[in-house]
Formats: sequence, structure tokens, C-alpha cells
Amino acid sequence: MIRGIGASSGIAMGKAFVIPTWEWDFPEKMIDVTDLAYEFERLYDGIRSSKDELELIKQEIKEVVGQDQSYIFDAHLAILEDPIFMNEIQGIIELQYKAAEVAVKEVIDKFVGMFNLIDDEYMKERALDIKDVGNRLLKHLLGDTSSNVPPVDHPYILVAKELTPSQLAHLDPGKVLGLLTILGGTHSHVSIMARAMSVPYVLGLEGKLLRPIQNGDFLIIDGQEGTLYINPDQSTIERYKARKRNWLEFKESLQEIADVVPMTLDHKLVNLHANMNSVMEIDQVLRNGASGVGLFRTEYLYMDRDSLPSEDEQFEVYRHAVKQLQGKPIIIRTLDIGGDKKLDYLPLAKEDNPFLGYRAIRISLDRKDLFMTQLKAILRASSYGSVKIMYPMVTSLSEVRQAKAMLEEAKQELSAKGIPYNASIEVGLTIEVPAAALIADVLASEVNFISIGTNDLVQYVLAVDRMNESIAHLYDPYHPAVIRLLKHVIDSAKSVGIPVGVCGEMAGDIRALPIWLGLGIEELSISVQTLLQVKHRLLTSDAAKCKELVDQILTCKTSEQITELLALNEQADESKAAYVSDAGYTGE
Repeated sequence: MIRGIGASSGIAMGKAFVIPTWEWDFPEKMIDVTDLAYEFERLYDGIRSSKDELELIKQEIKEVVGQDQSYIFDAHLAILEDPIFMNEIQGIIELQYKAAEVAVKEVIDKFVGMFNLIDDEYMKERALDIKDVGNRLLKHLLGDTSSNVPPVDHPYILVAKELTPSQLAHLDPGKVLGLLTILGGTHSHVSIMARAMSVPYVLGLEGKLLRPIQNGDFLIIDGQEGTLYINPDQSTIERYKARKRNWLEFKESLQEIADVVPMTLDHKLVNLHANMNSVMEIDQVLRNGASGVGLFRTEYLYMDRDSLPSEDEQFEVYRHAVKQLQGKPIIIRTLDIGGDKKLDYLPLAKEDNPFLGYRAIRISLDRKDLFMTQLKAILRASSYGSVKIMYPMVTSLSEVRQAKAMLEEAKQELSAKGIPYNASIEVGLTIEVPAAALIADVLASEVNFISIGTNDLVQYVLAVDRMNESIAHLYDPYHPAVIRLLKHVIDSAKSVGIPVGVCGEMAGDIRALPIWLGLGIEELSISVQTLLQVKHRLLTSDAAKCKELVDQILTCKTSEQITELLALNEQADESKAAYVSDAGYTGE
């Protein structure tokens, strides 16, 4: 068994089809000065053909996934129009008299190498985009007519060093059992597309394979656990056949409760909202019966492009999301960049501690032009449905008041132009840092709602960078200090009469559900992939008993004691012979 990283849940079993590593090998062809015009024409023809292909892919991908994923391929089109990228190519042709394909290859290698040196997942994804676009352009320049589609007529698990969005878009979804890549990231375009297509995906196998995977190897991948088996024995195959069968049956049964009201056995209603990175996830949000979208991460609108999105561009995305949700609420979080998320066209000074630095609401309040554009776009979309605004990483009352003042200014600008919006739009904030948690009652009195971002809150409370492999084991959401601080925040919000939700990973951790029920949380915003599993546990839970459990947990001195109590509670729940009734609760 080899452990990688699970990027899209599910179990896949089948033969491997390996995409060879892309490596163009051709001589460094020089040209005569009299051939410059012809070489430039070749370059421009290649660009035009590449653009035509990308436009076609944009249309095809809608049929593959059933959603608009054009923003991914718009980013690829933008690379072909990037003046820096194109000027580099043209300069090599004109000044060094090199053939167009040689110039393109040199520029690709330069930019890919530059981005790969940066220890940042987004920048590495950007490198893959450039390689993908450059590969397409090179194929046209070299007259390569080979297909991107694997020449096999049987289902397969696709194996590659790395996979690009356009490669995935060309595949027959009826034949792709699963995806396996050496490189990649869980927030990459391919990962997002795999989840949207419900294709199991395991990545992050660099340095973990004893030998390269060969075509025809029998593989088992578990996208939930992030595990891989190569040519396993029969007992392992039978075990995973049973697991896959049970998983599919369980998944099918979960779909039956998609429209069931999310209510505990003792009739405690908990809204289950979905976290969303892009509009392409809306179909899953609706299909899995989410009560709404509790966190729309808008930073992905700013990534994989060369300039800030305009007000109209953002408005169209927000409006599309709002209309597709058909009246269900959506909480749009304002731009949260900095830390581990950077924009190459918006350079930020290098910081020794970027997670404690210039990021999120701090950038928005400092860059009024950027913030006002986003606020006006969200306000315009608010006239089409139930929209709320949420500010990230707030640490003080003054930040909340500054943000509210700028929102009022944005409203005035729209009113002056006669543009409609919801004048009573609700505003909230995320509790992500200890300072905000400790004055939660003060902050809560200024807004309509608050949401606890557990990912950052836990790492700040424990002073643990969860991305640092050396200390990641110290990242413990069940540390007694975390549980006590969560109780303080929730009690503070309730004391001023506003709703409080949770939107971090801990919200979707089934083990933690009794804690949320016991603390009186009425809204959880979680990954759409785990939403129905959480609902299943919710329907078989008793809120009153969970409160008794939390009272016990609050007396625990160690996280081990807390997790032991939660494990015993989970075993008790699993032993219930309960069923889901049409009334939205379970009975025995």
C-alpha cells in the first residue's frame, strides 16, 4: 500500500493507462534573417489554432460536467494573449534568429522553472497552465496531429506525472475509472474538475513509488484515504470490491436523504450549507440538498489571470451563482489573498511570516480600489436573490467599521447611477484569529452573523502551521483550548442574538458533529462531497444528549480524552437500527 493524497473521493479499480511524460526533443533550429516574417506568421497561425481549440474545449467541458467551467480555459486563453509571455517569444525569434518552436520551448522552460522554484501551490499550478498552453502551441508549430485521448476502448485508471485541465476535458468520462498523478494539488483545476465529475483522484506520489507504473498494471485507488495498491493480491482486491460495493450502496442511500430536512431525532434543525470555490460546483450543491452556500471563496476569481477582474466580470459570476441557487442563500466572502494564496499580477512584499502579515481584510481596507470594485459587484448581484457579505480575518472593531463604511460608500455610488441592489444586505465576518474570538461579543454587536473559520483559528490558537510537515501532527482541533474558545465564541454570538455558523474543515468532520450540536450551532458550511454524510449522522443524533456530551468534554484535560469520548459516542450512534423517515428525522 502506498499513501498519497486524496483529492476526489471514491474507490477505483482497474488497469492503468500511463500518459508518457511530456518532453519535446528537437534540434535548435536557426533561421535566416529573410525568414523572420515567415516565422512570425507560423507563430501567429499556431496561436490562432490554439485559441480555436481552447474555445472548443470550453464548449465541450460543459457537456462533460454539465456546468460552466470556462474560467479555467479563459485563463489559458489569457496566457496566449499575455504580452510578457509573447514578447519573450518574439524577442528570441527576432534577436536570436531561432525558429518559432525553439523560442516557444525556451520561454516555456523559463517560466515553468521560475514558478516551480516558488514554494506555493498556486504558483506551481500556474506553471502547469503555462506548460499546458505551451504544449498546445508547440504541437501546432511542429505539425503534431496526435490525439490527447488514450487509444483504448476499455475503462482505465489514468496515470500521469501531472495532468492538465485540457487533457482531462478530452477524456471520455465513461471510460475514466480514476486519476492518479505523481504531482498536483488538492485545490488545482484538475482536482476541482475531478470532484465535479465524481472521479476518484489520488495525487502526491512523488518519491513514493519503488518502480514506475506500467500500462496494464492493475490498480486500486481510494480517493478518500489517498491510498494506492499496485497489482494487489486477490484478498486485497476482494476486500476493496466489498468496500467499493458498500461505498456505492451507501452513497446511493445518502442521495435518498438529499431532500430530507436536516433535523435531529429531537427535532433540532441545523442548516447544512456548502462551501464553494467556483460556480461549477453549484450542480452538486443543489443535487446534494444543501440549504445554501455558507462560504463562496471569491479569491479563485482572481487567480489564473493577468489582471484584476472588473466589476462587471465579478457581477456576472455572482449573479450566475445567485440565480442558479434558486432562492437559497449564499454568503460571499470578500477577497482572501495573502498567506498561502498569491496573485502574480498583484505583487506582495516578501514576508517572513505571511500568515501573520498583509492579507485578507487588511489588503482590502488598504486597497480601496480593489475592495470597492468587489463590493459593488456583490451588491449588484444581491438584487437577484439572497446574498450576504462576509469579511475574512477580522481582528478588531475598527476593521469592521471601516469595511461597513466602505460598503455604504459603494451603495451610494450604485444609487447615484440608479443601479438596483438590496439596501438591507446582511453583513458578517469570520472568526479566525484569537483576538477576534476573545472579543466575539463586541464584534457580534456590529454585524448580522458570524462564522467560525476553524482552519486558521486552530493553527493560530496552537501556534502550529498545519502545512509544515515537521509539526503538522501538533495541529489538533480537539485540543481543550480550542473547544473552550469555540464555546466562548458561540456563547458570545448568542448573547447578542445573532446566528453563528462554522465554515472550516472541522464543520465537515463527522466526529465533531456532536460538539456543534451540543454547543448549539444552527448552521454548518461544509464541503459538498461530505455534506450528505454529515446529514446522515445528524439525522441519527440527539441534540440534548450531545449537550450532555459537550458538558463532559469541557471537563477533559487532554485531546485524547476528548477524542475517546467522541469515538464512544460515534460507536453508539452507529449501533442504532434507525431509518430515515419522510418527516426529516429518524426513528427506531
